[in-house]
Amino acid sequence: MQVWGVTDRGAVRQQNQDAYAVKLLDDGRALALVCDGMGGARAGNVASTMAVELFLEHFFRGSPEDPDEERMGHAAAVANQAVFQRSVEDQDCAGMGTTMVAALAGAAEAVILNEGDSRAYHINSEGIVLVTRDHSLVEDLVERGELTREQARTHPHKNLITRALGAEPVLMADCFRQPLAPGDYLLLCSDGLSNVVNEQEMLYEVIHGGEDEACCQRLLDIALSRGAPDNVTAVLVKR
Repeated sequence: MQVWGVTDRGAVRQQNQDAYAVKLLDDGRALALVCDGMGGARAGNVASTMAVELFLEHFFRGSPEDPDEERMGHAAAVANQAVFQRSVEDQDCAGMGTTMVAALAGAAEAVILNEGDSRAYHINSEGIVLVTRDHSLVEDLVERGELTREQARTHPHKNLITRALGAEPVLMADCFRQPLAPGDYLLLCSDGLSNVVNEQEMLYEVIHGGEDEACCQRLLDIALSRGAPDNVTAVLVKR
């Protein structure tokens, strides 16, 4: 497994409230996660950083014998409780929360957890598929047939999410299993990337754009060239 990542505050925001981490495990698997914080000038950064650090801490505290989905779910639940508690007890952090998308990628499959609208894509030479489902107002409207995918991309409320880590005392994250074959990729990203770079552009950069290790930077550069109104984070995992 190989893994790369990049994060940037973008061209407009004064602070980067995204956070990410990548780890190669002793058993050869890769663990990656992206969080996009929200909740005021300082609190969004607090939420995303707390979530990343606590998820990693409690994932590695878990037993390798535990089922992957259970191990990831527990780590995310602990992070959720801590972020929620901080938002209740610290006035400066009231109402804070964060998205989370995490992937544990191995030789045969990846286990992917998400809360909010940070995304995981599966990419290979045959195409690109969005694995996760956004927890957002516009996604609900698309599913009800009230918006098309193209309308959703430019909807004025496209950034309104319906679920976030730390928003409630109990986490209700979704979990997916994605088969992986040699040469497959996973792309994890915050909405600062997916809102300005479309799926066909992601596919091109991953498969045809150049060296794998520079792919995340290429995607960031596209976002920056289009004004990058939000923080931008991308993580690429290669099987």
